[in-house]
Amino acid sequence: MNVVTPKRFTIEEYHRLIELGFLTEGDRIELIRGELIQMTAKGTPHTVCSSILCRQLDRLLGDLAVIRGQDPITLPNHSEPEPDVVIARGKDEDYLAHHPYPEDILLVIEISDTTLDYDQITKLTLYAEAGIANYWIVNLPVRQLERYSQPYQNIQGEFSYLSKQIFLANQSVPIPGFEDALLDLSRIFPESTIR
Repeated sequence: MNVVTPKRFTIEEYHRLIELGFLTEGDRIELIRGELIQMTAKGTPHTVCSSILCRQLDRLLGDLAVIRGQDPITLPNHSEPEPDVVIARGKDEDYLAHHPYPEDILLVIEISDTTLDYDQITKLTLYAEAGIANYWIVNLPVRQLERYSQPYQNIQGEFSYLSKQIFLANQSVPIPGFEDALLDLSRIFPESTIR
């Protein structure tokens, strides 16, 4: 009996496909656990929220950290996702040689509307397995922020986060690593995102 298995790519092979021109930025592909995953097109509320969020974080943190928007991060589980926002240690020039690794990352943020299940299951377990200490989901349909922390592996070998907190659109949330910097969520959930 022949078993059909998908071809899984290493990060090096994935980078080679990009170098050779087989994959381009316009393809909107992420490498997740060795598989090439087509990213969902972003709607207007998602795009506006992402833009506002990056601007707010830049105002709050300035040169204290690197704010990356929809840029790759390199994870040990044959993955190179492109989260909506990443806050990394250091300065931009630190990432000329490589994308941020888990130990460089203070926070990963995904903005979710049509991708909510994917972000709450696939991306959550991916980031927990990689040891990403802080993961946020900006849940646009219900106008709340889901804050996950303390990644762990259970007895069945599954990865998740021990702590999940919900913050509403009228609240502020401290930014990991910069607890004095509070992100006013009302600024990132503009009224126009209500459906």
